[in-house]
Amino acid sequence: MDLTSIDDLEFFEQISRSQSLTEAARNWGKSVSAVSKRLAALESRLGVPLVRRSTRRLTLTEEGQLYATGALAILQQKSDLEDALSLQHGELKGRIRVHSSLGIGRKHIAPLLGEFARQHPLIQIDLELSPLPLNIAGTNFDIAVRVGGLSDSRLKAKLLARNRRIVCAAPSYLDNAPPLRSIRDLEQHNCIVLRENNADYSLWRFREKDQEYVDVRGSMISDDGDVVTDWCMQGLGLIMRSTWHVNPLIYQGALQQVLPDVPTPSADIFALYPATTKTPRRIMAAIDFLREGLTARIGA
Repeated sequence: MDLTSIDDLEFFEQISRSQSLTEAARNWGKSVSAVSKRLAALESRLGVPLVRRSTRRLTLTEEGQLYATGALAILQQKSDLEDALSLQHGELKGRIRVHSSLGIGRKHIAPLLGEFARQHPLIQIDLELSPLPLNIAGTNFDIAVRVGGLSDSRLKAKLLARNRRIVCAAPSYLDNAPPLRSIRDLEQHNCIVLRENNADYSLWRFREKDQEYVDVRGSMISDDGDVVTDWCMQGLGLIMRSTWHVNPLIYQGALQQVLPDVPTPSADIFALYPATTKTPRRIMAAIDFLREGLTARIGA
């Protein structure tokens, strides 16, 4: 994302909602110096200081507060106008900026947004995928697709699909493996471990309340969910993966769920969007489309 391409009003309205320049830079995926340079250019154009500089805490000047309030009002009017025009013609129109984590983004969100854009030719989709989830408060993203919710009063959340992580194996592995009657039996099995955020997720969680942890062990580790799943399909061991990832493979018979009677904690999929007074019609339409599409693709 090029910061120079962002409209001044949109840029500063998002800056004003950030706790610090460091947070704004992190949300945009840019350096603090790049954000500070963009802000300095805006202040130079206006001829007044808008922010008291600090990487720890962002404080608006009196002029900055006035500019942020006016920017929000103008941007809301622009959104309302675009919605009114599209409503008058019965068409959705405008840009929708979406952020999603890499795995679910590639497998489900990107194809669904492609279909949404095909149905609504006046819509522009801007999708960004990254390995880590992003708090979109204070950014120019309209929607964030997140596995698991987020506690942030600046955002609203809408459930897209129920999801939990389950243990799976290929039928060929189970044919020659020790029986699996309880979670303690996992200690006798080769468990393929997924590394996320530089940490090995070798502690598999079970039960919604009074959670139990099993420290699994295995001969294979990877930081790529697709690689881990492919190894599992080759009959090399057990995996614990989200139902959004493995349900289609279970339906196809490529994988089989094990320990189905032992519940695991929920990891539902949400759409997060800014808690503004009025959400544009195109944003809610896209969220509803993702909800219906994920239900169809993932299943119960």
